[in-house]
Amino acid sequence: MFDKKSRYAKLNPIVMKDERGREVEVTPFAEAPQQSFRGIHVRRQGERSDHLAAFYLSDPTGYWRLAEMADAMTAEVLTEKREIDIPNKNLEK
Repeated sequence: MFDKKSRYAKLNPIVMKDERGREVEVTPFAEAPQQSFRGIHVRRQGERSDHLAAFYLSDPTGYWRLAEMADAMTAEVLTEKREIDIPNKNLEK
């Protein structure tokens, strides 16, 4: 279901009951990664989160790390920000 690089890939689904009493499998929240601050990027018109992630992190699918660093629920929220905090390329262990 998840890409093997996803932080959700190794999480075990849990079973919960929905509003109608049915049992459904859900994926729990993944812990936020430990990221150190690299700098600030001032967004220009037309710049997308995946392009910024490709440039700064060498991984266009790492746009979620920019969102996480900005405490944004989704990458789309980043489009409203003028300044975006950029994490270091490598995650801390």
